[in-house]
Amino acid sequence: MNHNSNNNFKNHNPNIATILSIIFAGLGQLYNRRFLKGTIFILLELAFLVTLFDTINFGLWGLRTLGTIPGTDHSIRLLVFGVLALIATIILIALYVGNVMDARNQAKKIKDGWQPKGLKDTIIDFYDTAFPYLMTVPGLLLMIFVVIFPLIFSVLLAFTNYNLYNSPPRNLVDWVGFENFKELITVPIWQDTFISVLAWTIVWTVVATTLQIALGLFLALIVNDPRIRFKKLIRTILILPWAVPAFVTILIFSAMFNDDFGAINRDIIIPLLGGEGIPWLSEPFYARTAIILIQTWLGFPFIFALFTGVLQSISKDWYEAADVDGGSRFQKFRFITFPHVMFATAPLLIMQYAQNFNNFNIIYLFNEGGPPVRNQNAGGTDILISWVYKLTFETNNYAMAAVISLIMGLIISGFAFYQFRQTKSFKEEGEL
Repeated sequence: MNHNSNNNFKNHNPNIATILSIIFAGLGQLYNRRFLKGTIFILLELAFLVTLFDTINFGLWGLRTLGTIPGTDHSIRLLVFGVLALIATIILIALYVGNVMDARNQAKKIKDGWQPKGLKDTIIDFYDTAFPYLMTVPGLLLMIFVVIFPLIFSVLLAFTNYNLYNSPPRNLVDWVGFENFKELITVPIWQDTFISVLAWTIVWTVVATTLQIALGLFLALIVNDPRIRFKKLIRTILILPWAVPAFVTILIFSAMFNDDFGAINRDIIIPLLGGEGIPWLSEPFYARTAIILIQTWLGFPFIFALFTGVLQSISKDWYEAADVDGGSRFQKFRFITFPHVMFATAPLLIMQYAQNFNNFNIIYLFNEGGPPVRNQNAGGTDILISWVYKLTFETNNYAMAAVISLIMGLIISGFAFYQFRQTKSFKEEGEL
């Protein structure tokens, strides 16, 4: 009996199991005598063929054509259905490939003498191995519909001509390839606006974020000095700007910087310097300066609190050793304090730069991206994200907004990836 069983094992062919699984999901498992698993795969494929095949086929047709009959086919709905069909197709392909690999791997194990366990033991093993994956499925599905689906939709939208003049259902939206990208760098109004807004976005991100980090570090160093008294009170006062909702602070500053009745001009600038005051809201340079100052005020409390905690964790023995070696105050800051602070907070600081790159609230609430700039379709303080908002909700130029959003995503992703690779914050754990 054992001799016959061994012959059956040796005669078991993984290629047959693979071919059967390719022909129809589950047949390979039946060949491997995994009847329950094979039945589940067969039922899944039958359910797909009966209920989802036509829907996915229609969705992929809509994704390919974006409709053929104006007034009847809604191109954007077809694009949405097409993206969902594409995601469903990828998931189904992954499951089908998993079915084939499972049948082939089990056939190899059977050929080598492996004997399948009973139903009870199989269920126990499945629970032990698959439980973590089952728990992550809801999060994965949520991520697909909240993150991946909008991302794919936005990317595809950048390659269409969806704007005010090509709005469904009256008109169809067409695929135009890289035409929008070409217009962004060749058409004068788009080119000038894009270069200006991109340059200001970079300047805004670097200057505003660096200032709030520098101010937070400076105040944290001062408060952490052993000679300072009433530290708890000082820390509480310095964190107060963080406790006030940001939109309230921005609106208050917007009123204070008003050219006509703002307290900055009326009570400070005019009494001291005379004249009519500074045009904070009507000149791009002054408006940008005001926004950078406001962001510094809004951002430094978090940095201050972050650095304060890190500074308190630095061992005093290091400073005592530096004193023994004759180290100056600047040398202790350079070789002890600053490296320790940067090592502990580098990822969060990088996130501050990425957050300010897309800081829509302060730009829009302060003066809605103004003032207007001649020969441009963006305001003097508009950054890329606020420009995208205007293109989407004010001029309905959805395709160009998607193009700029795609460029923004690539810039932020590239910057964050490079900076995270340069820091050791995510490498140290694996190297220890």
